[in-house]
Amino acid sequence: MPRFTTFDRRNYRTVSAREGYAQWAATYEATIKSDMDLWLLGEIQSVKWSAVERCADLGCGTGRTAAWLAKQGVRWIEGVDATPEMLDRARQRNVFTSLRQADVCATGLPGAAYDLVTTCLVDEHIAEVAPLYVEAARLGRSGTAYVLVGFHPFFIMATGMPTHFQAADGEPVAIDTHVHLLSDHAQAALAAGWRLAELREQVIDDRWVETKPSWAAFRDVPISFAWVWQRYES
Repeated sequence: MPRFTTFDRRNYRTVSAREGYAQWAATYEATIKSDMDLWLLGEIQSVKWSAVERCADLGCGTGRTAAWLAKQGVRWIEGVDATPEMLDRARQRNVFTSLRQADVCATGLPGAAYDLVTTCLVDEHIAEVAPLYVEAARLGRSGTAYVLVGFHPFFIMATGMPTHFQAADGEPVAIDTHVHLLSDHAQAALAAGWRLAELREQVIDDRWVETKPSWAAFRDVPISFAWVWQRYES
């Protein structure tokens, strides 16, 4: 697996995901661009959102994904996140059936209980993706879909840009970032018993540059991806 330090051009002070998101929680909603993940969710064709009976949202953060899912008709959503400050924000949305603080790779949620599992903008903070796919497989029923949206590894490598935020004093702070190639995801998912249903990618285009002009230099570079995996018991 490539190391982010090989590509890092910012050299910001770096903190752990737990520490970083605790500090970022208060301003996260104002700084994250919905096109990064929610736009991709809207492009997915292989999941009938309104038919979902029970969803586990791993790395639910402030509840952005869950709020989008609720608008699509998903009524039962259980959220998991490692950061209490993000969970406090998620709780205010009133879209979750339950929320718990836990590692996304060891959630403590009941097994074989969900027909949809989601993870959005989380995998770059995990050193290895294999345990995440194993946990998602444990949670899913036969026929479940696992939707994973992530920060594209090509963007991270091409720009040398980590996930980062502006601290209260104005200092830019990076959150520990890992580079996972698409092949890393594929190997981990297949080993956990998942079958590929759909893969979507998006690039920096006019829509992005219009709202973030400074990214014109990155035009046509892939920015994020969405995997849809399915699993059936034999």
